Amino acid sequence: MGIDSGGGAGVFWRWWAAGTTSAVGSAVGAVALPLTALTVLDASAFQMGMIAAAGYVAWIVIGLPAGVVVQRLPMRRVQVGADVARAAAVVSIPLAWWLDRLTVAQLVIVALVTSFATVVFDVANSTFLPSIVSREQLQSRNSLTSGTHATTQLGGPSVGGLVVQVLGAVPTLLVDAAGYLVSALLLRTLPERRAQAPDRWPPIRAMIGEGWRFVVHHPLMGPCMWAATAANTVCGAQQALYALYLVRELHAEPGLVGLLLAADGVGTLIGAALTNRVTARLGTARALIVAGFVAVAGALVVPLGIGWQAFAAFAAGNVVFAAGVVVLSVVTRTYRQIASPPDLLPRVMATVRFVSWGAIPIGGLIAGVVAGMLGGRITLLIFVVAAVCVPLVLLASPIRHLRDLADYRQSGESTGPPAHRPRLAPEARADTSTS
Repeated sequence: MGIDSGGGAGVFWRWWAAGTTSAVGSAVGAVALPLTALTVLDASAFQMGMIAAAGYVAWIVIGLPAGVVVQRLPMRRVQVGADVARAAAVVSIPLAWWLDRLTVAQLVIVALVTSFATVVFDVANSTFLPSIVSREQLQSRNSLTSGTHATTQLGGPSVGGLVVQVLGAVPTLLVDAAGYLVSALLLRTLPERRAQAPDRWPPIRAMIGEGWRFVVHHPLMGPCMWAATAANTVCGAQQALYALYLVRELHAEPGLVGLLLAADGVGTLIGAALTNRVTARLGTARALIVAGFVAVAGALVVPLGIGWQAFAAFAAGNVVFAAGVVVLSVVTRTYRQIASPPDLLPRVMATVRFVSWGAIPIGGLIAGVVAGMLGGRITLLIFVVAAVCVPLVLLASPIRHLRDLADYRQSGESTGPPAHRPRLAPEARADTSTS
């Protein structure tokens, strides 16, 4: 799929700018929304879990059909529409607050609306990138995107916490809405991208099934998806409990909450900056396993300590966990974009995110229930068990025999129909090492 106009570099940077402005607003909103629930509506642990789960439940509901929708509809218009829908949903919170009608139920509904729009937007966004950069540039562009996202996570929560302290949690949400609107305006300048349509599209269920079988039966993509699912289960618990843990158990002020949550951005930035170097030295397959163990260590450290030691442990553990997860994310996303047949890519992306991101609301809901009985600290420690599953799943797969994921493809991976399941060639089983 070629570039329609504007040149590859220009299209990429406009695409990047749109995602960056949206991410800045979202990073601020990620602090303002839970603080709105806690400080304005005095939400319980279970209600916090509900809000966190609502932010990702759409991956369970429409995660699989989203790949078909993106493949059939004009991609740019889908993304613009999703941005406008998210902006409208977020703006409704300040309006309801000013009218003294804001409730926890509305926060859940807003999280649901933004969740559904985000599903379609993200599948389209990840499908768009491979069409504007070369295969050789994909990992570096994915690392740049993750690094940019990390920078917004680093600055956004810090700024968000300070703005919340000055203006209050609810007015700060207007920054989130503004980010979506600016993103929509930038995306409107991109060339329209529509896949070549056949005379008659296959049934939706058949298209979904084809993408599902390709991923699940793939000896590398399948295990990577399940490892990501375990990691995202932990992420869901963290998103549900972090604000509650910091405010209710560690008694942190809003400004400090923003700074501590920004540690996630530091870790993501470090992971994104080191991904290319780590994969060059270890190989992409080995880097995945190492990153899995790094993530486990981070998840274990987060809930340790008391007083200022607890704040330090939270920040350090958050950095380490995020660094490990972003290496996993960049490497596996790049491999999917390269190894998937172009006509299957939207459905491959949708399948992986349906399963792995669908674990986020489940993790959030379970964490909310358990925290209501045992508290945030104990619950975060319990979810370390899910983190341990990340490297274990990778070690139980053919990935443990490889230096690079590409070694498998070079040894005979098929990019044909899902029925032709690739097999690990004997020469790929050797644990080779090159400098």
